[in-house]
Parts: sequence; C-alpha cells; structure tokens
Amino acid sequence: MASLISLRSIRTEPYSVDEVEEIFRPVFVRIAGGALAREQARTLPFDEVGWLKERRFGALRVPVAHGGYGLDHAGTFRLLIELAAADPNVCHLFRGHFAVVEETLGDPDPSIRAAWLDRFGRGDIVGNASTEPGEASVKQKSTRLSRREGRWLLNGTKFYTTGSIFADWIDISASREVDDAYVAALAPRNHPGVVIHDDWDGFGQKLTGTGTGTFTDVPVEPNSIRERDGRLPYLAAALQSVLLATLAGIARSILADGTEQLRRRTRVFSHGNSDLARNDPQLQQVIGELAAAAFAAEALVFATADAFGAAARAAQDPDRAVAIAAASRVEIAVNKAQVAIADIVPRAATRLFDALGASAVRSDAALDRHWRNARVVLSHNPVLYRARTIGDHLVNDGAPDLAWSVGVSTQAG
Repeated sequence: MASLISLRSIRTEPYSVDEVEEIFRPVFVRIAGGALAREQARTLPFDEVGWLKERRFGALRVPVAHGGYGLDHAGTFRLLIELAAADPNVCHLFRGHFAVVEETLGDPDPSIRAAWLDRFGRGDIVGNASTEPGEASVKQKSTRLSRREGRWLLNGTKFYTTGSIFADWIDISASREVDDAYVAALAPRNHPGVVIHDDWDGFGQKLTGTGTGTFTDVPVEPNSIRERDGRLPYLAAALQSVLLATLAGIARSILADGTEQLRRRTRVFSHGNSDLARNDPQLQQVIGELAAAAFAAEALVFATADAFGAAARAAQDPDRAVAIAAASRVEIAVNKAQVAIADIVPRAATRLFDALGASAVRSDAALDRHWRNARVVLSHNPVLYRARTIGDHLVNDGAPDLAWSVGVSTQAG
C-alpha cells in the first residue's frame, strides 16, 4: 500500500488500463474467492468494499492530479466488468458512485469540482438514495431539504439505497422546502441522523446494501446541492452503464462456471455422444454459445464508450444544447445495449444447465444465482420502455427522456 501512496504523490500522467488491472486483479481474485460463500450466507461485502477503497477503486475516472487513475470510459468499463465477474453485487453497489464522479468531472465550478474530486481521489465513495417507498409521488419527493439556522438539512425516508450502507457519502434526491424545487445533495453517511437498514429482500443481487434509509436533520454542504434541471445531462446513462457492465460480468461468470463444471463432470448419459462429458460435441456447443454470449455482452458495453466520451466533452460546452444533443446520443446507445443484453445474459444463464447434469441444480452450487442476479439488474429501468424510445427516435426523430423518476402518478384515478 505504501508504494501506491508514494506513486500517487509523484504521478502526473494517467495510468494505462493494464497498470490499473495489475493493481486491482489480486483484489478481484480475493473477492471472487468468497463470492459463493457470501451469497449462501447473505453476508454483506464490507471487507471486500474496504479492500477496493484501500486501492481507490472509486477513483478510476478521477484525474491523477486529484489522486485518481485517469481512465477513460472504455478502461473503466473493463475494470467494472472484471469486478462484476468476481462478484456482481460489489460492482452494482458502485453504480451511484461512478455516476456522481462523472457528474463532478463536468461541474462548471472549478472549486466545487476540485473539492469533491480530491475526496474521491482519496478513496471516498458515494451511495444512492432516490426512490421513496409506498405512495410517494412520481413528480415530487417527500424527502425535504430545509434551511435552518444557516444550515441545509435533509429529512425523509428512501428505499433502494444501493451502496449507501458501505459509502462515505449518499446522493439523495429531495424537494427543497423554500421553493419546492427538485434537487439532489450529498449527505455524510456517518452522520448520526443517517440510518441504513439491510432489509432488501429481492431474490437476486442480495448483497448490494439496497434497503431502507432514514434521514433525520442530516446536514449537507451547500456546494453539493444540485438542481435537477442542471444536473449532468447524461447522468441516467452513466448510472445505467454500471448495470450493463454488471450484466457483462455475470455473462463472464456463467461461462467460467459452465466451463469448469463440464471439465470436471464424470457422469454421462448412455445415449450421449462420448464416454467423457467434456468430449461430447453437443455439450461443447453449449459452452461455445456461452462464450459467444459473454463476448457479445462485453462488446455491447464497450460499444457505448465513444458516445460517453463525446458526451463528457460536450458537457464542458457553454451551450447547454450541445451537451443535451450528445447526452441524447449516448442515451440511445445505452438503450440499444440494454435491449440486446437483456436477451443475451438471462438466456445464457438458463442455457448453462444444458451442458451439465441434474446435480447442477443443487443449492450448494448456487448456479441459479446468475439468472436471479441478471434478472434483478434488468428490472432497473424496464427494457420495454428502452425499446420504445429507440423506435420513437428512429421513426419520429423523438428525443429520449434524459431524466425520470418512479412513484405514484398524480393523474391516477
């Protein structure tokens, strides 16, 4: 660790992705080694997140001048996919963090940008808390940001607080009391008014820390308050990109498990094609299909990288219309990738069992986790709306929605 700290103090050029992989690969191996046991015991990955923070995984996109690695989007996706292959829960929980880092990189105020990038460069990470439980309105947040005695304070309840239980900061959406404006702010995770419950009961991605969060008189720094209309135009796409990388990592894990299980399989069927399962051409075909699925999933993620780079550059343009246009292009690219990957990965998770025997369904193997995890990831931002957006764009030159929310419609009868 000392070598990393000293290297950070003298480095002036961005790291190559190969250098960064060399730093993190031993950590990924450790994370992968305990992934199945954590899944079966439902053990949250606090230690694993700590290992990543020690090496500043959250600083992949942060410039070296602020203590980061300075990777581009393609390099960042490469590391995220490798982490997801080790444990998709751990990759997923960084979703909000990398989106906030992306937004910070595009902040027009140099002092605000520097202050937060320095924190992220030191290893601080951000969780997410936007969606509210129950009958919360789709148009307005019940969480309130109020000004009292010269301080901005947050009060409210959130659900789906992905990553927040592990984080240093939480990106929280709220309604500002003075004008009812929709805003977001970064709140300190360690404040006594912040309570995050591990009550997420989904059938997949069980270890992302996605539970209920309550916030009572939690102070936020004024420089972290952002108007919704002024946020990074491609913020939604940035959030989705981590989910796409998570799915690509799951596809890689499906291939790895299928290959290893078939290689070790000794039992065969009397009407099969070989005395060794590994030599059965039909079973080999299944593994080939899984390899193609993993290849395609990763290719879809990397296919969005250029659009992200263009959107990041456009975000610096003083003409907001330029930034919006570039954000729309990356949103469409991400939508296309999501629609395609939504078919590829769950199908691979099911096809896996065709190469294996009945023992593959035993609970101690937990091979069903691949489908469960992929299905839960894909339940974010429904695919059918993505496909409709693409179609409207192509047929009618429709512009994609760059921001949306979830809740109860005020127009519902």
